[in-house]
Amino acid sequence: MYHPFHPKSIHTPFLFFTGKGGVGKTSTACASAVALADAEKKVLLVSTDPASNLQDVLEVELTNTPKLIPNVPNLYACNLDPVEAAKNYREKVVGPYRGKLPESVIATMEEQLSGACTVEIAAFDEFTSLLTDDSTVNKYEHIIFDTAPTGHTLRLLQLPTAWSGFLEESTHGASCLGPLSGLGEKKDIYSKTVEALSDPEKTTLCLVSRPEVSSINEAKRASVELKGIGITNQTLIMNGELQTHVSDDAVSTAFYHRQQNALKNIPDELKQVPIYSLPFVSYPLTGIENLRYLFKQYSLSESEEVRGIDSNLSLNRLKDVIDDLSSTNKRIIFTMGKGGVGKTTVASAIAVGLVEKGHKVHLTTTDPASHIHYMFDNSESNNNLTIRAINPVEEVEKYKKEVISKAREELDEEGIAYLQEDLNSPCTEEIAVFRAFAEVVAKSEQEIVVIDTAPTGHTLLLLDSAQNYHKELARSTGDVPESVSKLLPRLRNPEETSVVIVTLAETTPVLEADRLQEDLKRADIQPKWWIINQSMYATKTKDPILKGRAASEKKWINKVNLELATHSAIIPWISEEKIGYEVIKEYVRL
Repeated sequence: MYHPFHPKSIHTPFLFFTGKGGVGKTSTACASAVALADAEKKVLLVSTDPASNLQDVLEVELTNTPKLIPNVPNLYACNLDPVEAAKNYREKVVGPYRGKLPESVIATMEEQLSGACTVEIAAFDEFTSLLTDDSTVNKYEHIIFDTAPTGHTLRLLQLPTAWSGFLEESTHGASCLGPLSGLGEKKDIYSKTVEALSDPEKTTLCLVSRPEVSSINEAKRASVELKGIGITNQTLIMNGELQTHVSDDAVSTAFYHRQQNALKNIPDELKQVPIYSLPFVSYPLTGIENLRYLFKQYSLSESEEVRGIDSNLSLNRLKDVIDDLSSTNKRIIFTMGKGGVGKTTVASAIAVGLVEKGHKVHLTTTDPASHIHYMFDNSESNNNLTIRAINPVEEVEKYKKEVISKAREELDEEGIAYLQEDLNSPCTEEIAVFRAFAEVVAKSEQEIVVIDTAPTGHTLLLLDSAQNYHKELARSTGDVPESVSKLLPRLRNPEETSVVIVTLAETTPVLEADRLQEDLKRADIQPKWWIINQSMYATKTKDPILKGRAASEKKWINKVNLELATHSAIIPWISEEKIGYEVIKEYVRL
């Protein structure tokens, strides 16, 4: 449908690859870097992703210093570690107060600076040194970045108040960035960086997506957001398009047609962007030779040998998860995972499965499109199942008004403008939505509550610290309702609460799920179950390309099963959405 992507069509010195987890932006960035280097361009490839797998794709150990990649004479690569940078930033902010303020306040300040926004600012700080250092820039014809900053971060840095230090005096607001005292000295460098990103002669932003509805919608959101702040030189790469299908294979046919239907309904906002495609490949995109194959449109033919799938690898099924949740009498169940892994479907299936076992269940979600209601649309339900969709937009607006109303007494209009943008952070949404969750749970003492999308460990610790120490804290997350203060101890009780992590058997979803689990452990919550969803490995496909992909899943299935999860289950790739109570009931038996 679209012309094949090749990086030779890109002429700017800076390339940014961005997209939701699991779309293949790292492999695409690596393959682009190799192709440009093979064309005798001197290239620097940089990752600022906290869960970077750059060294796994290139199959070489990397540090924060550019290193020449073996067998690619013109390619250098480095891993900038924003997590370490964020740690150093936290210490720079908090260090001066050690020994002067109570330990409880120090602990709260450290948690305040442990959110995703702080890590992103730290990542931004790392690559500004590359973008604005002429001695570095002049060494290379292209600098390729795996992971671009969000529109929220860039808007925040464009606001004058970000550099005024007003937060040092403020007693209100939910800043995950803290007083920004470590950033003020870099105002000029940051301004130059934002200008470079917005210059179409210098920067191309490559939006990477899968030919799937959720992934395309995320690309649309990122495209609109970044255009709004002047980053207009964009290219959309539709990665993983199945070129042909095996007509007598149900999985292959369904997979192909689902992708084609998604591509036919691309939003108008993305149709204004040049769109290219990359093929769905059977082989893992790791190692230099495989990366070189990608732009040659290489695919595994039927005559080539496909690595056999280990028949000894055995995992539990979804019904085993439901049996365990029922028999152990869990009262609060979260499904957790990155967008696009199918956690809403899994949450719905768990709820239906528990109802079928005789439990009364309340199912709730934060999906603004009410996807939960869509899944049960026009179908007879069960009297023991109630459903409610929490609208995060409404909850965030309500929370913002509450925080800003309190802040107006002490901040000028510039300070309010900064606070309003700061409240657009992911952490704000988590806190606002979690408060709504707490109200639902508080009203549902007699039911099992299944919640699609769990709060992160950072959110729980942030709420906990605000609950205990907000009178001493110079900056708080606002008043903590009684429903929240009662719920936090329940979430830490493994006899009552269970977190189910949902992932795909692919590099980024597994690595990001691992980070989520570590985050929850910081808040004393240990997920028991991992569910590997939409697995080709678990199907009986005869399509050689899909079968090759199934074989490549083994590495990640083993990692989940043997290293990350205390208990794991697998759900095969299914050909259609399961809509309606009776249909979902059949799905539970997979």
